[in-house]
Amino acid sequence: MRTLPDLAALRDEAAAWDLHGALPESAVRDLAAAGLLGLDVPERYGGRGATPLELGELCARLGSVCSALRGLVTVQGMVAAALARWGSAAQQAEWLPRLATGDQLAGFAATEQGAGSDLTAVETRIGAESDALTVTGVKRWITFGELATVYLVLGRLDGRPATVLVEADRPGVTREPVSGQLGMRAARIAHLRFDAVRVERDHLVAPPGFGLSHVAGTALDHGRFTVGWGCLGMAEACLADATAHAAARTQAKVALAEHQLVRGALARAAVDTEAARELCRVAARLRREGDPEAISRTVMAKYAAARAAASVSRRAVQVMGSAGCAPDSRAGRFFRDAQVMRIIEGSDEVSELHIADHLLRRAAGEGGPRE
Repeated sequence: MRTLPDLAALRDEAAAWDLHGALPESAVRDLAAAGLLGLDVPERYGGRGATPLELGELCARLGSVCSALRGLVTVQGMVAAALARWGSAAQQAEWLPRLATGDQLAGFAATEQGAGSDLTAVETRIGAESDALTVTGVKRWITFGELATVYLVLGRLDGRPATVLVEADRPGVTREPVSGQLGMRAARIAHLRFDAVRVERDHLVAPPGFGLSHVAGTALDHGRFTVGWGCLGMAEACLADATAHAAARTQAKVALAEHQLVRGALARAAVDTEAARELCRVAARLRREGDPEAISRTVMAKYAAARAAASVSRRAVQVMGSAGCAPDSRAGRFFRDAQVMRIIEGSDEVSELHIADHLLRRAAGEGGPRE
């Protein structure tokens, strides 16, 4: 694997990507050539077999520069993780090496107009014919949907949740690029339409009934983990920018850093950021150990890190003033992106319910409250 592209050099480019609303395909090729699209794919399939901590640290570094770069690694990993766990041996042998090298770019097509946080409401239909499957439905807000060459599509087959791989060049697949959204503007987001798209039966991933709880569940868990680490990188970058600005800026011959309110804002941002880092590290350790608590701790880490990205970016913009509002401001860009992070891969509200449910189930298992 080549070294990570020069992230310092990409920082100014990232601002332009956001302004123009598109991560260039050259940047996608650079990540693929560096082996970063298959970082945690098992080595036997051409990946690096990276540990969760290694994957997390990479996402934090990418997140500190551009949410779209991190988003590319996230969505590629989501589909690869789902196939690595639930795909057949033939599917793994065919698709994982191509995902690891970037020969295939993946999209996770789950969200619909009426199915966002509640994916049980998906209406996309997967029909079964004698020699094929047909996919009909509309998917919205698909990260890198504009560039993906294959989609993992969540739908319903005979009334049961199911997932199927659909190549983007199949007849009946159309995509509508999305631009001007609040955040993640460079992530080549698209709405997708599938009009009776025919695929071979071997494109079905896991039996019907396993599509949401198992296949999509694995993808979403992987996504939450990488989004959480990416949010940590955003918070760390904003804290660094705000600190550097406060240290260098003077007003009326008084250093900005000498103001008590500024120091308080930096201190609170530092604590939020460090707390998020520790939760992300705990999630990474539990994932590596295969601990059953890993899923809930991943939810907790993503929740905390997304909130840290939002609060620290807000404080950074406030401390930096006009510099934080400039078109090329990293803090300003992350302020917008952070609002999206608090929605995707489990909104704050859904995460709170998950965390509370986990606590209550554990309490019930331990015999309930003690007097």
